[in-house]
Order: sequence, then structure tokens, then C-alpha cells
Amino acid sequence: MAVTEVAQSRRVVTEIPGPKSRELQERRVAAVAKGVGSVLPVYVTRAGGGIIEDVDGNALIDFGSGIAVTNVGNADPRVVERSAEQLGRFTHTCFMVNPYEAYVEVCEALNRITPGDHEKRSILLNSGAEAVENAVKIARSATGRQAVVVFDHAYHGRTNLTMALTAKNMPYKQGFGPFAGEVHRMPMAYPYRWPTGPENCGPEAAAMVIDQITKQIGADNVAAVVIEPIQGEGGFIEPAPGFLPAIVEFCRANGIVFVADEVQTGFARTGDMFACDHEGVVPDLITTAKGIAGGLPLAAVTGRAELMDAVHGGGLGGTYGGNPTACAAASASLEAIESDDLVGRAREIGDLMLGRLRKLAEEHPVIGDVRGRGAMIAIELVEEDRTPAPKVLAEVLSYCHSQGLVLLSAGTYGNVIRMLPPLVIGDDLLNEGLDILADAFARL
Repeated sequence: MAVTEVAQSRRVVTEIPGPKSRELQERRVAAVAKGVGSVLPVYVTRAGGGIIEDVDGNALIDFGSGIAVTNVGNADPRVVERSAEQLGRFTHTCFMVNPYEAYVEVCEALNRITPGDHEKRSILLNSGAEAVENAVKIARSATGRQAVVVFDHAYHGRTNLTMALTAKNMPYKQGFGPFAGEVHRMPMAYPYRWPTGPENCGPEAAAMVIDQITKQIGADNVAAVVIEPIQGEGGFIEPAPGFLPAIVEFCRANGIVFVADEVQTGFARTGDMFACDHEGVVPDLITTAKGIAGGLPLAAVTGRAELMDAVHGGGLGGTYGGNPTACAAASASLEAIESDDLVGRAREIGDLMLGRLRKLAEEHPVIGDVRGRGAMIAIELVEEDRTPAPKVLAEVLSYCHSQGLVLLSAGTYGNVIRMLPPLVIGDDLLNEGLDILADAFARL
């Protein structure tokens, strides 16, 4: 099914969720563990472009992209064609048993497009959490050190190690410990909430982090610093200018592996191919997933050849890592990003959304901050004294969902609305979605 078969217009013909979705939800409750949540329980039949269609005949505007996965849109014809072709040839051999070209092809592409012109190697995995965990393994193996530095508001995954790296307790960590040791958390350069103001945030935060690492851990004991160039679940926090370059410089001077977690920010999402490109940051290791394969499960670690090759033979891998069908989809998705200039399209989306949202913030003081780059945009909702306003967020999301707009929440304090539209969405749908959001604030 080609993307063009899905009409690019919103359509609400029942209440949302509709009766058929509610029936399916009853079956779900009886069959699926309640620990698995859903933002909006409308059951999908097909999707494409900027639209998701449900079992009740509703067509919703997609401002979520499956959490930054369908950057090239759902069911992109190139992804469908290449995936189907691969499925017809073979579905699995395990790359560690009998390798295949598709895996090598994806690694070659990642080595080419990730930041830096140094010699690189890549490995393919299944999920973002698995990629981050392997990056830590590689850093520890290459350096012979143990400690890992992470940051406030970070999210890195749901495995035991990546839960330890993640800052937010509920719902990600509550009741699941004990967690992996030798993880040390540092302050994040959060401009909106920096005590001395955003203009001082970058240099002050960097100095604080470097001082704490030096005094509390010892730089010689640190294997890796792991950071999202723009934090995702933490609230789309864009570090203040200069913070990331200062941390990279400190890492280089002390033999620490700088790991950029670009699972959510990668593949044109932020208006650069990778968010690190914005300040010219070149990570030693970069983790990717989500937008890599047009919706199929795939992840990767890419990095300096001497680091990646430091691990003993057989020390990296996994049964499904680099599944051949996912690799075929990734090659098609990466080709689509480059041939359709989705980096440029992400910047256009950002310009449109930021312009409208900043005007909306002038009208509604509850919008304390508008931030983000490209098609990774957020608004933070607050009371007069900048106290987080999660109840307002719940009201806004409830109205938007009822009107057929898929929106996501985020933030350590549960007060951030995050917007991640597919990079192929049209301006008409973007504006219509923002109209619905404006109506939600007008009705508060």
C-alpha cells in the first residue's frame, strides 16, 4: 500500500475512541498485561503521510510518529518494496551464523553519514536501549574503566543498565531495582530552569559537571559520558549553547568516551541529520534506532574504529540484531531521507511550528517555554511561578485527542507537550493540528 492511498485529511466520525476501538480495548484488557500503556487507545488500520486511520473510520492527524520512528512516513513505498523483496528471499539466518550483504550495507551507510570523518565501525541491534547498553560495554572494554556519567532528566531505556542511566523514576524505574552500579548523575544544562538565567546556563553547567566528575569520581575512572543531544522523555530539553562542546573537550582531554544517544534525535528529526551536527559535536560513539528503518525494529552503535574493534571476538551481537528485513527497510529509509531532503523539510516544519507556538505563548502565560529544533518541538506548561502544571497538560491533551490530533506528553514533571510529526506531513495538516491545539488553550 502506497502512502498516497491514505487521504491526507482529518476525519472525525465517532467519538474518540469509537465503539470498535472500545471493543478492542476490552479484549486488550483481558489479554495484555496492564503494565503496557497507550497514550490514545484508538486501534489503527492503516497510516500514511500525516494521517492515522482507525477501526471506526476516523482519520487522526499524527503529531507523534510512533515516538519519532516514522520519520519518512508510515508505509513509505520504497520501504515497503525493499522489505517485501527481502521477505521473499529469506527472513533470518542470524548474522553471527551466516552473514548477508544488507547488514553490511546499513553499517556502511551509518559510517558515512554519522558525524566525523574518522574511520568508523558499526554494529546492528534491536532497540535503542540495547544500543545504549552496548555503547557502555564498548566504552568499558576499550578504556578498562568502570564509571559512567549521565544527566538529570535523561532517558536511555528500560533494560536494567539503561534504567540505571535513566533519571525519571515513575513509570520507568519504580519497583524494578536494584540497578546496575557505577552510574553517576550530573546536572543538565536546562536553560528554562537554570537559576542564573539561560544566558549563563551553558558555561556554568559545564563547569559544574566537570568539577563534580573531577572531585566525586575522578576523571581517570570514567569510561563514558552518555548524553542525549536534545533530551527526549525528559522534556525535549535542548542544552544551552556551548555545553556539549565543553563536555566533549573535557572527555577528549581525559580519555573518556563521549557517547551521543541519538535514538530519538537522529535521522533528520532535528533539522540536521543528527542533532550533534548543530554545534559540530563529533561523538566517539553514537547510538541510533527509532527513525532508522521506517518503522521496523533496528538499532545501531557507530563509532571510532579503534573503540569499536577493542571488544574481543564474539563479545557483541544478538540473535535478531540486524534482521535482514529491517536492514532492507533501513537502506530504503536512509535513501528516502537523503533523496527527499527530509533534513530541509524538518527545518521547514520547525519554522512553521515554532512561529505559531511562540505567538500562542504570548496569548497564554501557562505556556512557559517553547523549544526544540526541526520537527522535534515542545511546550512546557507552568503556573505563574514556573511550577509545573501537569493538570493543564492533561486537559489540553484530552481535548486534542477528542478532536483527532495525536499528541504526546513528556518531561520529568509531566508538564511538557512534545510534537514529533512525520517529516512528510503537509503544511495544511500541520496548521490544522496547531489550530486544534490553539483551541484547547482557548477553552482552558
